[in-house]
Amino acid sequence: MNTSSAYSANAANRALGEAATSSRWKVLLVTSLGVFMVSVDATIVNVAFPTLQKAFPGTTRLDLSWVLNAYSIVFAALLVSAGRAADLVGRRRVFFFGLNLFTAASALCGLAPSASLLIAARALQAIGAAALIPASLALLLPAFDLSRRSTVVGVWGAVAAIASALGPLLGSLLVQFASWRWAFLLNLPIGLLAWQWGRKVLHESRDTQAVHRPDWLGALAAVATVGLFALWIIQGAAFASSEPHRAGALAGVLVLLPFLLWRCAYHPSPVLDLTLFRVRSFAIANLATVLFSAAFFAALLGYVLFLASVWRYSSLMVGLAITPTPLIATVVAIPAGMAADRFGHRVVVIPGTVVFATGAVLLMALAGSEVAYISHWLPASLLMGAGVGMAFPTLASASACALPPPRFAVGSAINVTSRQLGAVVGVAVFIVLLSRSGSPASAASGFHSGWIFMAAAALVAGLVSVFLEAAAPEEPNEEAASRITLERV
Repeated sequence: MNTSSAYSANAANRALGEAATSSRWKVLLVTSLGVFMVSVDATIVNVAFPTLQKAFPGTTRLDLSWVLNAYSIVFAALLVSAGRAADLVGRRRVFFFGLNLFTAASALCGLAPSASLLIAARALQAIGAAALIPASLALLLPAFDLSRRSTVVGVWGAVAAIASALGPLLGSLLVQFASWRWAFLLNLPIGLLAWQWGRKVLHESRDTQAVHRPDWLGALAAVATVGLFALWIIQGAAFASSEPHRAGALAGVLVLLPFLLWRCAYHPSPVLDLTLFRVRSFAIANLATVLFSAAFFAALLGYVLFLASVWRYSSLMVGLAITPTPLIATVVAIPAGMAADRFGHRVVVIPGTVVFATGAVLLMALAGSEVAYISHWLPASLLMGAGVGMAFPTLASASACALPPPRFAVGSAINVTSRQLGAVVGVAVFIVLLSRSGSPASAASGFHSGWIFMAAAALVAGLVSVFLEAAAPEEPNEEAASRITLERV
């Protein structure tokens, strides 16, 4: 009788354990669906960019740059605050808010009758993405034992990387054989599947120690500050004969920036925790991230515009031509991360920025009006992809590892924010340089200043990275922990 009871108890425990394991992996799948949707959307939009000009013939390329920049600005400004809101009001609730808003905004993008409405819908998409990304990770981590969390986060990050690599090809197929609108409408079935499945497998959780509400006024000030700064850059080309436009944008930045810094310094739950920047490697890693992101996101758009307008590639050919770059970045990132763990971050970041810059210089020197993909374009773009795989994830790791464990999450969120800020600057500068250099359809030389900008930004990022710590700390940074107040008063 006792043996039978023990056997029944063991069987019940095994069944419970198997059910718990199954539930954990379902949580991973649901949250990964949301991350996949957001990540693939980012690269699809770049591929669809040339088609948008034809769809809205009265809109200039400078105006259409806001399709990219509006998203990056809002996402960067809200990411940290949205993560804190998820801890406060519930991760499941915020995840579904972000998922449903992103899905609905994608439908609005796909149906937008004008460029202005498309830009507005992209801003709504960014609000949804800013809520979805941190909430998805916050839901995922508690579902797994501590011993498995590094692996799970690796899978979660790999989904984003794979989605980014698939984006150009998938986007080109949709644009070529359907319409640019399907680049956005594709998100609808993915979002609906994640919502339907997530209702069954996701459970609500909160941070019981989270008591301060996010600084939404500070987030609004951040959106306005970065937006006006991007407007100031772009108006350098758009309103060359009307300086008051630029002066007004710059005046807005000069007024709002001190207010934003004041809010960050004194609010108990700020948009950016300025105390973290007292740690040298954290500050250096994020400055380098802004610079390298400017180079990378300018290149991402530059690839598409050059191949489509200079070499007259079809949308499908553009996607196929670009795909090797993110693929090589994904492959290189794995050994680069292992090397950074062993030898330190700057030993990997600095060569990565140099490799990227070398590829950009080769594009400037070799890529002309005559089509030469295998001999000229592919080697240069593969070098740039390898540089991205070396530098980007290593800078993210350097940013997190510079902080004590209780600050890893917020430090990672700030690094993503730095990446998006770099994207805004990079896209704005590249579009202005391209506009001032003449029509790329008539002369490949119009892109030369753009390639130079990418190389210069990457090299400056490498120069800044010289000041990173020589090696990644094996133990939590106690000096950093002593200098950072873990609870803001």
